[in-house]
Amino acid sequence: MTLFDIDLWHEIWITITRNKIRSLLTGFGVFWGIFMLVIMLGSGKALETGILSNVEGFATNTAFFFTDRTGKPFKGFRKGRSWDMHNSDVEVIRRVVKNVRYISPILFGGRAEGNVVYNDRASSYSVRGVYPDYANIEQQRYAFGRFINEVDVLHKRKVCVIGTRVYEEFFKKGENPLGQQIRVRGIYFQVVGVTDGVSGVQIGGRSSETVSIPFSTFQQAYNQGDRLHFLAITAKDGVGIEQVEQEVKAILRAQNKIAPDDEQATSSFNVSRVFNMFNALFLGVRALVWFVGIGTLLAGIVGVSNIMVVTVRERTREIGVRRALGAKPSKIVVQIMTESLLLTSLAGLLGLSAGVGVLSAVDTLLSANPDPDRFFVNPRIEFGSAITASVALLLSGMMAGVIPTWRALKVKAIDAIREE
Repeated sequence: MTLFDIDLWHEIWITITRNKIRSLLTGFGVFWGIFMLVIMLGSGKALETGILSNVEGFATNTAFFFTDRTGKPFKGFRKGRSWDMHNSDVEVIRRVVKNVRYISPILFGGRAEGNVVYNDRASSYSVRGVYPDYANIEQQRYAFGRFINEVDVLHKRKVCVIGTRVYEEFFKKGENPLGQQIRVRGIYFQVVGVTDGVSGVQIGGRSSETVSIPFSTFQQAYNQGDRLHFLAITAKDGVGIEQVEQEVKAILRAQNKIAPDDEQATSSFNVSRVFNMFNALFLGVRALVWFVGIGTLLAGIVGVSNIMVVTVRERTREIGVRRALGAKPSKIVVQIMTESLLLTSLAGLLGLSAGVGVLSAVDTLLSANPDPDRFFVNPRIEFGSAITASVALLLSGMMAGVIPTWRALKVKAIDAIREE
């Protein structure tokens, strides 16, 4: 007795046809279970892709440092003192902290009304002074030219890199802006590049709406002395930013006469913690999706098992006659298990196909209306997840036939023939 026995499939077809309404209702339960599992898996993946795409291109092993009022008195200084980071702090950190890969002090110039001017047009955009390393911390897309380089910082050049939105407002589409002069807060700078941040993470405003100039030029042109507002640091590969974060804070306290245990005075924003939080969130979403999806699928499988039990009960006399005529138990087992597996597989594969079709349709609609700020991108089910769902479906179908098969084998031929 094999799965390729024509008589076997004929008997199965007759059974399913005879109970077609019952079979359809039961099959729908399996269909809906696998359909919802696929939809939830695809939606969870789209949410994950959307969030990660907005932070893609930003160095995850990064921390940003900024100052706050002191929380403790120290060496004659009172509690609540305001303080600033300085250029000397950056040099000490470069020299002492060995695991720093990129470092960039940052100065912000605000977004005053009409602070950026080109010819007879004026608009309001963010202004910042940065080091060349900032392009490695927040990766840039280059439409024209380059980013700030070491020579610009060393010679305090009056050059700038404008964001794509700034370019679109001041220049015609396709026009080369390199070498043009724009006025930023009353001072003229030569445009050397047009960029846009790859990541959606915003530090002091979107890169597309920002004018970046050399850090040293910013300090001198706008009378900032040797102070800085922010300090961005990325750790070397394989080194946790938490370790570097503590070393940097210790140096900042020592350099600026702050109590060694004053955590309030030295504030920081650890990007790595945010990414870890996202990863934990995605793990929880995936676990919840599989839990709910498998639960829904099992509800359908229980329905299949129940229908097979009813089928066996209705066919008790038939099974008894067949066994009395010499039918082997294995033939009855194969028939019932195959009926269960066939019903489950057909309904499940239809549900899987329908789910993939819906996700594909949603993806097409989203692609037709792109939005860089969207947190729901490319809904799809991964190949591995589809295989896992299919295997779970087949195993569930086999499990659904276990109880009916056991009941069928418990029927004695003579007792079955006597049943009315």
